[in-house]
Amino acid sequence: MEFSSKLLEKAVNEMSQLPGIGKRTALRLVLHLLRQPKEQTNDLSIALTKMREDIKFCKSCHNISDVTVCEICANPHRKRDVICVVEDIRDVMAIENTSTFRGLYHVLGGKISPMDGVGPHDLNIVSLVEKVKEGEIKELIFALSSTMEGDTTNFYIYKQIQEHDVITSTISRGISVGDELEYADEVTLGRSIINRVPFEASLKM
Repeated sequence: MEFSSKLLEKAVNEMSQLPGIGKRTALRLVLHLLRQPKEQTNDLSIALTKMREDIKFCKSCHNISDVTVCEICANPHRKRDVICVVEDIRDVMAIENTSTFRGLYHVLGGKISPMDGVGPHDLNIVSLVEKVKEGEIKELIFALSSTMEGDTTNFYIYKQIQEHDVITSTISRGISVGDELEYADEVTLGRSIINRVPFEASLKM
């Protein structure tokens, strides 16, 4: 792809680094920004820079937040003895959209995937185990995607907390095996949370 401007080429190359954005789509987006008022482009640039510099991770659940403790963890009306274990913020948003879960979350920040070089110590697992050891958690709900990586992560955490007095459950298989949680419709996902099953039962499937 030939460019008449090095500045345009640089912008397209950076835009094409985003997931699912090829060079042609990146060019279309950059040209769209060029046609907009300069103030709009500046607002986008400022918003992205401010997000990158000021974003925080909740010290309790590791969810993305504007403050030290996220709104969910700070909400006194949430059940504090039930923790839903998820991969990332997209899963928190998906479950919250169902309005069926009133407990707290624990965001792992990924799934165990040796093929991608992601091991247990690359995830927020130690802090989850520490929460369980404190004895205030009654139930852990494993809400990771029904993939090999998700199942491996669930099993690893289960083994870490097996000796402690905590119920472990997993979302029911209303979510198809191999599906990512964020793409499930709200009704199916909501029912999967409500109709969760003991994790031990899932090991026999």
